[in-house]
Amino acid sequence: MPSRDQSVTTIQRELTAFARRARAAAARMHPELSLVSFTLLSHMEDQQGCRATDLAAYYMLDKSTISRQIAALEKLGFIERRTDPADHRIQLLHLTAAGTEKLAEAAVLRRHAFHERLADWEEADLDRFAAYLLRYNSAAADFS
Repeated sequence: MPSRDQSVTTIQRELTAFARRARAAAARMHPELSLVSFTLLSHMEDQQGCRATDLAAYYMLDKSTISRQIAALEKLGFIERRTDPADHRIQLLHLTAAGTEKLAEAAVLRRHAFHERLADWEEADLDRFAAYLLRYNSAAADFS
């Protein structure tokens, strides 16, 4: 049986490989929509609009990084700025119809890829894996 340190090393290595594969797969499936862009669009959709500073804070990214991503998404016509009705000084980012459509297309492709990748897994294994990911991400959020 591996030691705790060996297991943690394996987890770290495998999560890094997972992240690399996810970025590469995202680039192949929809070159104009990076994994970061997909994530930002998903967040904007979930929040029904948000400020750029909200995105930077939530994802712990530098404001300049978010600004570049937002500029690219605006150029593609996937998001637009709208004045916050509660405070006219604030600009909220919202998905456009094209952004909503692109996000839905990307989600279908990603879901299909996961179904293919996990097709031979037993239901109990999927349930355990899902529970472990939820537990890991919940604990990770506590350290943010």
